[in-house]
Amino acid sequence: MLSNPLPEGLQRYRDNAEAAVATPFKGITIDGTPVPGLFAIQATGVSTQPIVTAAVALLDSLGPEQAGRARFPLGTDAWRRWSNIHPFVMRHGVPLDAMTSAQRERALALVQVTLSEAGYRLARDVMRLNQVIAEITNRPDEYGEWLYWLSVMGTPSGTEPWGWQIDGHHLIVNCLVLGDQLVLTPMFMGSEPVIALSGPYAGTRVFEAEEQQGLAVLHSLNPGQRARAIVSADLPGEVLTAAFRDNVELKPEGIRWGELSAGQQSLLRRLLDTYLGRIRPGHARVRSEEVARHLDETRFAWIGGVADDSVFYYRIHSPVVLIEFDHQRGVALDNDQPSRQHIHTVIRTPNGNDYGKDLLRQHHAQFDHQPGRQQHVRR
Repeated sequence: MLSNPLPEGLQRYRDNAEAAVATPFKGITIDGTPVPGLFAIQATGVSTQPIVTAAVALLDSLGPEQAGRARFPLGTDAWRRWSNIHPFVMRHGVPLDAMTSAQRERALALVQVTLSEAGYRLARDVMRLNQVIAEITNRPDEYGEWLYWLSVMGTPSGTEPWGWQIDGHHLIVNCLVLGDQLVLTPMFMGSEPVIALSGPYAGTRVFEAEEQQGLAVLHSLNPGQRARAIVSADLPGEVLTAAFRDNVELKPEGIRWGELSAGQQSLLRRLLDTYLGRIRPGHARVRSEEVARHLDETRFAWIGGVADDSVFYYRIHSPVVLIEFDHQRGVALDNDQPSRQHIHTVIRTPNGNDYGKDLLRQHHAQFDHQPGRQQHVRR
């Protein structure tokens, strides 16, 4: 663990993070004002009981000290304290590396039942590649397969809102459960390197589909369309909605959905569904349908090179989803320019519903949760 006081750079990072968390949540918007009426409390017809069951099984397996570290009230600001960087500046929850193998299996089962098969495989591969970079750098105190922290917010329930979070280097998933509805953002996944060339995880590779499908969309554009899609030549250095950027004001840029041909639209939908397909079946369909209702307001923006081997950034932005992909410079590896060996991706729900906060706002407007009472009291 890091000693106190922190090095100057990390102290500055923490100070900025604390200031961001202390700022009231609005969500990612165009102009600072969330668009109302985009999200509704409604039945999806897709049961969340398997997620509830997995969470209860995990909590039942923990000792008192572990449970005390893992559990938070639903309204905790720990939701917003996730951080991609590898130093342990603001970690919270119970660490997987301090669990028994049986407890760890239950923690992974919670992640697995919430994500799709492809989403869970990606999450585990990110963790495995974090072990790879530990071995490359010989820094097991900073990197490793089990250096991830799991938190449960509220009490797992089929009716009351609750959620969970996994937080660590290159893997952050926030899950809010409300009845049979799920919100799985912010979801940050990345890796350095993106492929293991040797060792027990040799051949493990991540983000190939996200990279190649993004290029496919860009390469399908004619010169006029490409000119509208490309908004800059210089990569941003980090996705714009990384940790502690919950209230970013981000104006839509790039080419509009309606400016694409049917074939190009099909390529963009395929790219969208690669990201949305990280969610468990059923709920992925619900989310895809939500995004589809706003395709006319969806834009695709590109920054960087356009060759098959270029480094680049792209963004898909609509009122209900924001997806970013970025090639990064080396941090653990020794390269000071962006490369294809370091990738960050993030999925957000703009206009106030990251962490399911807009659904929670509506829920609390409908019901008065009086201290010490179990039942709802309708306002």
